[in-house]
Amino acid sequence: MAEQPLWEQIGSSFVQHYYQMFDNDRSQLGSIYIDSSCLTWEGQQFQGKTTIVEKLASLPFAKIAHSITAQDHQPTPDNCILSMVVGQLKVDEDPIMGFHQSFILKNISEAWVCTNDMFRLAIHNFG
Repeated sequence: MAEQPLWEQIGSSFVQHYYQMFDNDRSQLGSIYIDSSCLTWEGQQFQGKTTIVEKLASLPFAKIAHSITAQDHQPTPDNCILSMVVGQLKVDEDPIMGFHQSFILKNISEAWVCTNDMFRLAIHNFG
């Protein structure tokens, strides 16, 4: 079996690390963002490590568990990694919901950080 390309390895490791931190202690997510990072959360825009972590830490639930269904990673022309994640999440006692999340990862000072993060629940209203 062929070895995964480096961007696949980095992207997969990042995704595992991100959701482990998100599910266990969202306040620790500051370690993956930088001051110029951007987050779009359900259409709301946030910029900067502090603002992003404040938003994520203030989400109105006590517990959450993510289950990743699929993830894709691509190298970008400027040596970043674009990652797309599809999965399901369970919040408190609510029903399971689908979600989509995309990240752009950049290597800064020998560490991979998230410069861009976009999240949407996969809720469809066909009525």
